[in-house]
Amino acid sequence: MPEPKAHVIDDDEAARESLAFLLRTAKVPTQTYASAAEFLAVAKEVAGVVVTDVRMPQIDGMELIRRLKALGVDLPVIVMTGHGDVPLAVEAMRVGAVDFLEKPFDDEVLLETVRAALREQGAQAERRTARAEVEARVAALSKRERDVLDGLVAGRANKQIAFDLGISPRTVEIYRANLMNKMQAGSLSELVRMALMVGILGQN
Repeated sequence: MPEPKAHVIDDDEAARESLAFLLRTAKVPTQTYASAAEFLAVAKEVAGVVVTDVRMPQIDGMELIRRLKALGVDLPVIVMTGHGDVPLAVEAMRVGAVDFLEKPFDDEVLLETVRAALREQGAQAERRTARAEVEARVAALSKRERDVLDGLVAGRANKQIAFDLGISPRTVEIYRANLMNKMQAGSLSELVRMALMVGILGQN
């Protein structure tokens, strides 16, 4: 997993380097790009948050967001906008930006906006990893273990699950113990939480 960074995109070199200096001084790992095209070339290989000027030649901030979506790149984007460009920034949020900052912006507001986006990006990455792990565990269940899991998630008691499946309650207990072990669940509530995480809603 690449190190999460603030990816600063601005065609104005002075503005770009000033912003990068502020972020690095605040201990935020930062990479700069002179154009959206330069960033798009590496977008699939990076992590973190994008901080981009909304008005740039060739590919502007709005088009950048659209292209990132088309590439399947799910990075939070913060757009910077000049005075009078607020309608443009609002439109950028409609397209998918997570926030916008109006120039000249307060340094602390910028830093907190970037840090919040980085925190959320980190949390999303953790959630994706956890979901992938749970999906792999579910895929390893046998057909009968999966049937028992569906019954448990639907809130059914062992006896009801046994009746529904045409097996003995004791056999259900064995399947239940096996699936708890395979799912690495310490309790029934944890098992249900895992199942709901990956969209298992139980049998009707």
